Amino acid sequence: MSLVKLTIKGISYSQTQNGAYALILNEVDGERNLPIVIGAFEAQSIAIALEKEIKPPRPLTHDLFKNFADRFEIVVKQVIIHKLVDGVFFSSIICERDKIEEIIDARTSDAIALALRFNAPIFTYKNILDKAGIYLNMNPHDEEKSNSEDDDVLSTPETFGFKEDDAAKLEDYSSYSLQELYDKLEEAVQNEDYEKAAKIRDEISKKES
Repeated sequence: MSLVKLTIKGISYSQTQNGAYALILNEVDGERNLPIVIGAFEAQSIAIALEKEIKPPRPLTHDLFKNFADRFEIVVKQVIIHKLVDGVFFSSIICERDKIEEIIDARTSDAIALALRFNAPIFTYKNILDKAGIYLNMNPHDEEKSNSEDDDVLSTPETFGFKEDDAAKLEDYSSYSLQELYDKLEEAVQNEDYEKAAKIRDEISKKES
């Protein structure tokens, strides 16, 4: 079976499963996307790994695993999403130490959180993408055929950690200066409020662009 390389497109809040998030993976040489429902902790860990400038004051679980692996010269070579059963994705972490390769079973969310920290590629098999892959950029005719549950889960694929109806409750950072934003970013990271930190980081990026 042929492997298909994937990249992370974004994380959205799942409106169909309370407290869950949808991790959106995109095939590198195509337009299909693979949505995977993950928990809040895993979503936070993946989001922090994506936000290179947000450094937790203490290592999270996946950071601790990375530090442990580095100390004992274990390298994560790649992650493969190898099976889909009843809506649940199964993954393997391909590791190497002293030129000996090992395969470790893992939850997909954990595997991807570690792949980001090791800069390891993420793959799935073509038959899994054929079965579960969807197109997000659909024309109106195709959109009518879309499963309504997918529409809910993928309604805001580039957003981490916030429901649409919660947006009004968030602090508006547009009036702050860059220095004030950097101060608030540092404060949010020290308080381990990573959702707030991600929001502030977005505002900084807008002002610096």
